[in-house]
Amino acid sequence: MENRRKNVRTSVKAVENKPESWHLRLYVAGQTPKSIAAFANLKKICDEHLKGRYTIEVVDLLENPRLAKGDQILAIPTLVRKLPPPLRKIIGDLSNTERVLVGLNLYMGEQG
Repeated sequence: MENRRKNVRTSVKAVENKPESWHLRLYVAGQTPKSIAAFANLKKICDEHLKGRYTIEVVDLLENPRLAKGDQILAIPTLVRKLPPPLRKIIGDLSNTERVLVGLNLYMGEQG
């Protein structure tokens, strides 16, 4: 397994024409500025890159703290991609769009 981190800006293209449905779960703790920003950023990314092929479930851990155990949530806000597999997690307010797209496997480097 190769594990490299590059600090180089590259052109990327969104992966398009994927018919699968996306189920995303966003774990938050109340209506904090970070939680609100995470939801707004996620909604914008989904509207731009998943165009009607997604559902977002927001789980407020102040109301349902036991739900954190199932997805092993250790920090908030955390985004969990439930579908399509494999499960993926992204921690933070999702303000770095490129990082989120790479984390969700929605971007791939420009070939050639």
